[in-house]
Amino acid sequence: MDNEEFEAEVIENERPAGEAEVIEGEQPVEEVEQALVLGDDDPRDAGLHEHIISEEQAWHGKFLDVRSAQVELPNGRVTSRDLVRHPGAAAVVALTETGKIVLVRQYRTAIDRVTVEIPAGKLDPGEDPLDCAKRELLEETGFSAGRIQYLTTIATTPGFCDEVIHIYMATGLTFSGANPDDDEFVNVDLVPLAELIDAVLDGKIEDAKTVVGALACDAISHRL
Repeated sequence: MDNEEFEAEVIENERPAGEAEVIEGEQPVEEVEQALVLGDDDPRDAGLHEHIISEEQAWHGKFLDVRSAQVELPNGRVTSRDLVRHPGAAAVVALTETGKIVLVRQYRTAIDRVTVEIPAGKLDPGEDPLDCAKRELLEETGFSAGRIQYLTTIATTPGFCDEVIHIYMATGLTFSGANPDDDEFVNVDLVPLAELIDAVLDGKIEDAKTVVGALACDAISHRL
């Protein structure tokens, strides 16, 4: 194909900007701009709800409960759901004055490898997530925060578990020495925020709370 034929083909295939693409035999698809509506805030969401008919404990562990539930679907059909009940947790993105993030290296039995994570821990009964975040930061890393603020809350695996993790950002750090639990073994790293973000975007950080916390911290740092 010479240049003239190529240019003619390009011109023939071009569409004016903003014009919907039409595939032969199909109607054009128009994009409708729509504002974000959070879950249960849209009137249509009422028709998505399941009604829990019954829920029984199938197994009880150290801090987890596995429950077997019978639910009525929106169409009236009854089915079963396996649910994991979790006390919740708090996590901390701790940022030093030199722009480094405090990370812990910890072996996770469930996936049989060491992960790199922000400090975190489960809530004690009735515990305020903020108090939990401060406690876990100090116990795992030895750092205390001069300032700490709420970032976000994530539902880790809402398909079957009710665990939520409250994530905070800590600054004004001072070091006094770590004091992990007897069954907790961690190594602590101080990693530049930019390096952590690169690892997240390259898919090298798999821990969900660390991914969310790092990206939230990076977004905030660009606004300051």
